[in-house]
Amino acid sequence: MAGKIEKYLLDRLQREKLHFSLIDPDSFSIEEAKSAASISEEAGSDAILIGGSTNTLGSYLDNLIVSIKQSTKLPVIIFPGGVAQVSAKADAILFMSYMNSRNPYFITKSQALGSILVKKTGIEPIPTGYLVVEPGETVGWVGEADLIPRRKPQIAAAYSLAAQYLGMRFVYLEAGSGASETIAPEMVGLVKKVIDIPLIVGGGIRSPEAAKKLVIAGADIFVTGTIIEKDKERLFDIIKAIKN
Repeated sequence: MAGKIEKYLLDRLQREKLHFSLIDPDSFSIEEAKSAASISEEAGSDAILIGGSTNTLGSYLDNLIVSIKQSTKLPVIIFPGGVAQVSAKADAILFMSYMNSRNPYFITKSQALGSILVKKTGIEPIPTGYLVVEPGETVGWVGEADLIPRRKPQIAAAYSLAAQYLGMRFVYLEAGSGASETIAPEMVGLVKKVIDIPLIVGGGIRSPEAAKKLVIAGADIFVTGTIIEKDKERLFDIIKAIKN
């Protein structure tokens, strides 16, 4: 059964495409994160993702989330970089299986190890099939991925449909933070043809034009992170392109 945050996302998707702002604890101080969250809400973002490829956790993660919540009414969702990157202060967590990793640890074992902590904290899990596409960047290296080739959308489609059949409620196609290009629109289009669940795309979305191509291809939810650090004004233009 869908939880409160998942219902919030699904309800909004009935009306428009969504945008998540990704705040990496390794790249933002607490004050910078508060500012980024406030700007994201003003720009029209729908949720704040907290996380990255490394494993910031403990009291710092708690304090970061509390501070962000003081600056925005948007839901705060953890995008976990490790098994212990869980905080009761957040609203939800993307409970992800890194489906094209070569290492079973990232597919099911870390999820098993973290599941009890998720239950104890009471945070809402959102089952998500996570797929990393070339170039993959840091998350591809850390997660020991067999990166999906950019020119092989059929592979992404097969993995995405498998995620749906395994019970995942979202699919996340990731090019990697700082990627030079977005997920290919052709790949997004084919994936959307075969799945019935929402499709999240992230990595390399640096312009309204790039975002618009992915909107037309069929992506449902867009994640940007680097752009908040480097060009906050462009964030407004990107979200406008996604929403319009």
